[in-house]
Amino acid sequence: MTIINKHSAVFSVLLFSVFIAVSCSSSKSNTEEVVQDAVVKQEREAVDYIDPIIGAVTYGKKSKDAHGFGKTFPGSATPFGLVQLSPDTFTGGDNGPGYSYEHPTMEGFSFTHMSGIGWFGDLGNFLVTPTVGKLQTNRGVPDNPESGYRSRYSHDTEITQAGYYAVTLDDYKVRTELTSAPRAGIIRFTFPESDSSRIQIDLSRRVGGTSTEQYIKVVNENTIEGWMKCPPEGGGWGAGQGNADYVVYFYCQFSKPLKDYGIWSANIPDVPRKMRFIRRDNYQDAVKNADIFEGKNEMQGKHLGFYNNFDTKEGEEILVKSGISFVSIAGAKENLEHDINHWDFDKTRQEARDLWSDAISNISVSGATDKEKTIFYTSLYHTLIDPRAFSDVNGNYIGADKKVHQTDNFTYRTIFSGWDVFRSQFPLQTIINPSLVNDEINSLLQMAEFSGREYLPRWEMLNSYSGVMLGNPAVSVINDAYQKGIRNYDVEKAFQYSLNTVNNTGNGELGYANKHISKTLEYAYSDWALSTFAESLGKHEIAETYFKKSKNYKNIWNEEVNWFRAKDSSGIWLEWKGKTVHGQGCIESNPYQQGWFVPHDIDGLKELMGGEEAFKNELISFFDNTPEDFLWNNYYNHPNEPVHHVPFMLNEAGVPHLTQKYTRKICSNAYGTDAFGLCGNEDVGQMSAWYVLASIGIHPVNPGDNIYQITSPVFNDIEIKLDNEYYTGKTFKILAHNNSEDNLYIQSLKLNGKPLDRYWITHEEITQGGVLEMEMGATPQLN
Repeated sequence: MTIINKHSAVFSVLLFSVFIAVSCSSSKSNTEEVVQDAVVKQEREAVDYIDPIIGAVTYGKKSKDAHGFGKTFPGSATPFGLVQLSPDTFTGGDNGPGYSYEHPTMEGFSFTHMSGIGWFGDLGNFLVTPTVGKLQTNRGVPDNPESGYRSRYSHDTEITQAGYYAVTLDDYKVRTELTSAPRAGIIRFTFPESDSSRIQIDLSRRVGGTSTEQYIKVVNENTIEGWMKCPPEGGGWGAGQGNADYVVYFYCQFSKPLKDYGIWSANIPDVPRKMRFIRRDNYQDAVKNADIFEGKNEMQGKHLGFYNNFDTKEGEEILVKSGISFVSIAGAKENLEHDINHWDFDKTRQEARDLWSDAISNISVSGATDKEKTIFYTSLYHTLIDPRAFSDVNGNYIGADKKVHQTDNFTYRTIFSGWDVFRSQFPLQTIINPSLVNDEINSLLQMAEFSGREYLPRWEMLNSYSGVMLGNPAVSVINDAYQKGIRNYDVEKAFQYSLNTVNNTGNGELGYANKHISKTLEYAYSDWALSTFAESLGKHEIAETYFKKSKNYKNIWNEEVNWFRAKDSSGIWLEWKGKTVHGQGCIESNPYQQGWFVPHDIDGLKELMGGEEAFKNELISFFDNTPEDFLWNNYYNHPNEPVHHVPFMLNEAGVPHLTQKYTRKICSNAYGTDAFGLCGNEDVGQMSAWYVLASIGIHPVNPGDNIYQITSPVFNDIEIKLDNEYYTGKTFKILAHNNSEDNLYIQSLKLNGKPLDRYWITHEEITQGGVLEMEMGATPQLN
């Protein structure tokens, strides 16, 4: 390559540095490719810092709890795209993303995935696997991959980049490369020389279960089409309890003509299709002994797969591309023809990279280490996966009434992990992607209307009202958006459905949730959000009613233990086992952790605790007992959401230097650059959004009050581009002068050149544009 000659003086030094970097990276192991990229570019662009392997482990040797690690997927996606083309290592257990770094074998590559979720997961549809040798119709098991079509692989052969994934399947010697467009994906297989090379597609495969019925048709010598039905009876989300009910349609093409192909069909037992049933020997034996129909052009059945045999030369490339739709085969075809109407894999790869480069350009950072930039830009990347597009390129989508609808003024979206994402993810998007927030609110309103429920979903997946977790987070998201001027939806309908929601699930006539601390506190916050929304609309009587309800958290404060304590419907306090014992009316937390969730009335919380000094001392004790690694624990438990606002409450306790100390410490210790780089479940963008906001020096405590607490930024120079369709400013900058690992304390603040004597900033001050300047130093400022 001529560039080497032009830069021969620096090449040997560059080569050595790249070699060292590659040797230390499990996910960037193709040395020649990385060296070439480094020589050509020399200076990395922001998109080059994205590494999707971060967080891509479910459980492993470092696991300390039942919830595991990041649970992200390492494959290819585009910003908020409908398709996520990614490897799958194991179907079963709490392996929601389909892939876990600790798994030694791989089943194949599917076109749909969820990011950062537990509860057995879902999607993972249209599993494509290259094989060589005997046709096998079942996946087999990890400790005996030869018993099925799965293959061993090595992390040394993996490459994970924004919009691109590659790996070699060792048992078949097939190099596999994935890239994607918003509603389609393309795979490039490089085969060895063989007269028994094959591409096979498992149509029944689904994370957490199976599809229950499939249809496939060979359209012509290069094309197949069909669908897979995925109702709750097939397991999936929450082993079926999440009520996910969808159909995936595909329109798939092969670069090499179909000459020797067929369909397999398993005569499966008549049992539910959830994991506990399909793991059983009789079910697996039926799949293993499926009937093979050579040359079959069309079939509908309960457990189908498709295969296509080829003779291949050494290094021969065969490409497979497919459009995906949740509406129709015609929609899948149109999506493919719109997104990938060619066979140029590298063109699509570059387009995916460009989409990511543009998407992350809303925030740029400088003045930190490459490690910190890798964590930051990968975190930003993870916040731009959901809520994903659910509608086709023509605007068609399946509504909650199971009918086809069309919109041309917003993108219908899905995967709303409400209880997680109202805290950091959606506040972040209100700053950098207000149109996305507007899309999601329109989508939530459509779901409430077309479902006939007329209240908002709490945790929504593909139109399902899963009911997962607690609270009324959609009300928070809508109120927060409205207060920030994001209002391109039917505001009256949004208010009515929000009112219906808090009335449907709230603290009720008791003024607290029976036997629940978590629910009582979260419902009280929802009431505050509804009250604030009502007041903004001039609905003063409703506002007053729900403002009073927002104080109901006080109803479960117990003077005997000096903390929140659950009680039953007759007013009898439940047994008290101590603040740090999990359960006791708390969900995924203990009373100590959940008890800090009174974001809307910190003054009232202080009063309950005995005043400012008691409040401050309790907060300090909470963090003093937190382990340095921030893995699952009984104090500040960063792996889970209920405490994510608590470090910023130290500002409200009069000790802002401790907010600065602990947020910098969390950014340093709870996040990393490998598969274990997320200390807890990513939770559909929440864990990463926390990092993005905290690392640039701002984060809300109470979404909906338009206030961001100020803390110590990781970066020296931050620039946020503002959307001029929503905000008056062009950019907002945060400058941290004299910032370093040691100089982590804010000495003084200026906003647009004028001294700022507070550790908070309003949404309006940010979106009007301007500059927030910080002088940093090594000495804490104690007031």
